[in-house]
Amino acid sequence: MVHPAPHDPVSDRWNGVDAYLTEMLVAEDDALAASVSSLAEEGMPEIEVAPLAGKLLHLLARLAGARRVLEIGTLGAYSTIWLARALPEDGRLVTIEAEPRNAAVARRNLERAGVADRVEVREGRAADVLPSLSGSEPFDLVFIDADKESNPVYLEWAARLGHPGTVVVVDNVVRSGHVVETDAGPQVDGVRAGLEMLRDDPRFEATALQTLDRKGWDGIAVALLV
Repeated sequence: MVHPAPHDPVSDRWNGVDAYLTEMLVAEDDALAASVSSLAEEGMPEIEVAPLAGKLLHLLARLAGARRVLEIGTLGAYSTIWLARALPEDGRLVTIEAEPRNAAVARRNLERAGVADRVEVREGRAADVLPSLSGSEPFDLVFIDADKESNPVYLEWAARLGHPGTVVVVDNVVRSGHVVETDAGPQVDGVRAGLEMLRDDPRFEATALQTLDRKGWDGIAVALLV
């Protein structure tokens, strides 16, 4: 059956679809809602992943059978909670946050969600913290959601700290379409360099998807370490 081509999406329609799918498929609770509301209350940037993306991270971790997860960029711990809830009882999640104030908020949110016992929040610039993880047990999933200029650095550490079969997820790879531009600033340059690395580095097998949700027009890259 041939379906007619849809109209170009507009913000009211995609927000409606996002709300519909979220209500249909994502069971958010008080702890997740509090994590989101804490950003505005603390004057932090409200750039947490959308609920559908949080649920996707949760499912990817479960599909990968992840016991150890690394997150680069904690913010208020919304995505951290989703990932931590995917872990078995002996699982462990290390999340890195550059801003001490954000880390303090994240710890409170993790305590409220009942997952603080399986999450270690490490403070500092990720590029400085990541080398300290060398020699530890490899990570089964790595979620990269920090400063975009450093995406190639974070991907390099994902490869070093993972193992064949590790799932690597990179957020915000479309940037409202600016990813196709070569002069859109350092954040887009970092995204493009990361995507080029995923294409050219034989350690990765990757794809990317555009997303439309309450956070606007963006996308994620998903890679497998081979």
